[in-house]
Amino acid sequence: MEYVYAALILNETDAEINEENLTDVLEAAGVDVEESRVKALVAALEDVDIDDAVEQAAAVPAATGGAAGGAGGADESADEGGDDDEAEEAEADEGGDDDDDDDEEASGEGLGELFG
Repeated sequence: MEYVYAALILNETDAEINEENLTDVLEAAGVDVEESRVKALVAALEDVDIDDAVEQAAAVPAATGGAAGGAGGADESADEGGDDDEAEEAEADEGGDDDDDDDEEASGEGLGELFG
């Protein structure tokens, strides 16, 4: 995780994210730097707009909270409307969950291997 934090520090200070700068930040923090991890991170971040990625990550809890609030309202209306509506909503929810899991896995694929 410290490798990602170092990259965020460099981004915040408008410094170039390259192997030398990343290594300097990590060594200043007292981290035993692994050159292969530095190279992998620099390569992975080459075409990434970090500010945009941070913005999107910050928006995720808000979007999730809104979805949970909407589901609560749906449950209340289902209680009033009958069991048939509730069964249909449950089927729709189950189908949507599979797609979300696939998207999450694809977007984070391989990151665990990079950062331990």
